[in-house]
Amino acid sequence: MIIEKTFITDLVVVEPTVFGDERGCFFESYSKTKFSALGINIDFVQDNQSFSKKGTLRGLHYQNPPFAQTKLVRVLDGEIIDVAVDLRKDSPTYGKSFSILLSAENKKQLLVPQGFAHGFSVISETASVMYKCDQFYNKASEGGIKYDDPSLNIDWGMDLKDAIVSEKDQVLPFIEDCNSQF
Repeated sequence: MIIEKTFITDLVVVEPTVFGDERGCFFESYSKTKFSALGINIDFVQDNQSFSKKGTLRGLHYQNPPFAQTKLVRVLDGEIIDVAVDLRKDSPTYGKSFSILLSAENKKQLLVPQGFAHGFSVISETASVMYKCDQFYNKASEGGIKYDDPSLNIDWGMDLKDAIVSEKDQVLPFIEDCNSQF
């Protein structure tokens, strides 16, 4: 596995080693031993999966401590623009966003640490997204940031007037008014 650091401390891209032949391919998407050897020691406790159609925008979501979540995000089928926003108030990159194309084809994964909001947009006809979490979901700890916050200036790879967004995500606050406790 290859770990690619981003300009935001602790936010990394994981690229697995893929073994391919005439039958197709094989790769380890997660190995506790290999992640530990790379300095990533996370005890994942829950896997989540979503299926969405083109134009769907999910996020930006987070959970406050003590239920904050680290997520390892990957795409099983399709393509997404995956986005993480640094909410750690003492971080030099507070309020900065990072985005990456994750796809079934490129097999890249984004490790989103605690202290970040996370979301994605679907740019293929459909997409199945899976992510591992190191904390269980806790409704009372959830928070979010509005996807079209002008201070974040996120390129979601689509015209936002055509985005399919949940009612809950449409009324999230901008980052300056969110209830982040990081």
